Amino acid sequence: MILRLLETNEEVMVTELSRQTGISEVTIRKDLTILQNRHLLLRTRGGAIRRPIENQNEEVAISKKQMFNFREKERIGAEAVKLIKEGDHIMLDSGTTTLEIAKNLHKFQNLYILTNAMNIAEELLNYKRFTVILLGGHVRSNSHSTVGPLALNVLRNFSKYKLFLGVDSFSIENGVSTPSLEEALLNQLMIQQADKVIAVFDSSKFNKRSYSFIANAQDLDCIITDSAIPTGMASKLKALGVEVRIA
Repeated sequence: MILRLLETNEEVMVTELSRQTGISEVTIRKDLTILQNRHLLLRTRGGAIRRPIENQNEEVAISKKQMFNFREKERIGAEAVKLIKEGDHIMLDSGTTTLEIAKNLHKFQNLYILTNAMNIAEELLNYKRFTVILLGGHVRSNSHSTVGPLALNVLRNFSKYKLFLGVDSFSIENGVSTPSLEEALLNQLMIQQADKVIAVFDSSKFNKRSYSFIANAQDLDCIITDSAIPTGMASKLKALGVEVRIA
């Protein structure tokens, strides 16, 4: 019934499904999770949407990305914070999962944070106690990120930070990739300047490849993802020297 409703509606809501069927919201949520695990829909806050036809070379707007796998992203963000220490210099790449890191820094008093994401910088300013540097450059409306020569030139002034890298596509064979060439060039420099590279992304990004190459799998120090990581992937990554943390 849920799948039939999604043929004619862009989104279904848990409360409405419960009202229509008389089934508890808890059960409806479990059903939605099962359907998502079968790749038949995507969970959103309070409901689900139709699963889009995937084209890894076509960039999805950040407003839509925020609806995908949001519970997994929240857990990944919280897990990533465990790798941050008081007084750290960190880089938060643009993305919906890295935004969750920014939302979980309440226990810190002194952090030095670089970012190329306008929405992340805005989130960080709410703490009113961190040093926040936003890379300049051309602003991309899809990702709310800054890119281009100006961003690259500013970034070259910084090094030895912990990089939390957002990821659009990843595979063992093809490494990390993204639909945007400008994003790829900036991410390459982020990795080059970083002291430690921590990739944060949910399991839906595995075994995919986008147009623009960023880095090989072994260039990452750590990957934080969710429990739906493909079978055997963790052991392959560990064999390459990449730490895998499951949120």
